[in-house]
Amino acid sequence: MTDLQLTGVGEELRRAREAQGLAVSEVAHQLKFVPRQIEALEQERFKSLPGPTIARGMVRNYARLLQLDPEPLLERIVERLDAPDAGQLAARYSQPVPFSDGTRRSTLAYLGLSLGILALVGALTYEWHRERAAELAFVPPAAALLEAPPEPPPAPAAEAPQPRLQPVAKPPQEKAQAAATQKLVAVEKQAPAATPSPVGLRRLVLRCEEESWIEVRDGQDRLLVHSLNPAGTERVVEGVPPFSLVIGNARHVRLTYREREIDLRPHTRVEVARFTLK
Repeated sequence: MTDLQLTGVGEELRRAREAQGLAVSEVAHQLKFVPRQIEALEQERFKSLPGPTIARGMVRNYARLLQLDPEPLLERIVERLDAPDAGQLAARYSQPVPFSDGTRRSTLAYLGLSLGILALVGALTYEWHRERAAELAFVPPAAALLEAPPEPPPAPAAEAPQPRLQPVAKPPQEKAQAAATQKLVAVEKQAPAATPSPVGLRRLVLRCEEESWIEVRDGQDRLLVHSLNPAGTERVVEGVPPFSLVIGNARHVRLTYREREIDLRPHTRVEVARFTLK
């Protein structure tokens, strides 16, 4: 069946919507869709929707909103939503994911900024440790802690030679203090420098059990992922939160964030999950 051979389902949905006095934007708002998706349903442009599973769910919820029985409508469009053969799927998924020039430039700018920040942090840390080591390495000589013996007065020529004074011995307390100071300096010299950790980056891990649509934007509204993923796909996404996510066929997607699995059911409507992670 070609795209020109319509089933009449889209026309029936349009007439029911107009009979109830609803605009396309009102229906899109109630179903949490975008207006172009409602127009695609009414014009039966199912290929522009994110996958046959999501398209069936959208038709079902649209019919229920208009108080129509969805099952007869789904039976009429089942051939239009048949999955393509293996050769078509292989050709489809072998194509590279399209990225606009603006997205490439934003990604390169973000990477360059991140590398610059990491280099600056590393340089400051190295300089701080070098200055700290220089301060700890300076220890006054042990002789400076001792009281210098008084110099003998000059002897008169006619007098007998004066006995030579012996140097003052170190008190036991000062000996212990000097030994402890030298030991502390040696230990601090051997202490390893702390390694700075990356700042701000968070990781998302998404595993698709069935064909699913995934869209991820970071805290600066940059598009990180925007693609249809086949069953068995695992996507690892890194960026700066908060993340805005749109996941089609959400009940067959597993999301891990901050070392724990996120339950998508509270955010899912019509098999599409829309939510934000901080």
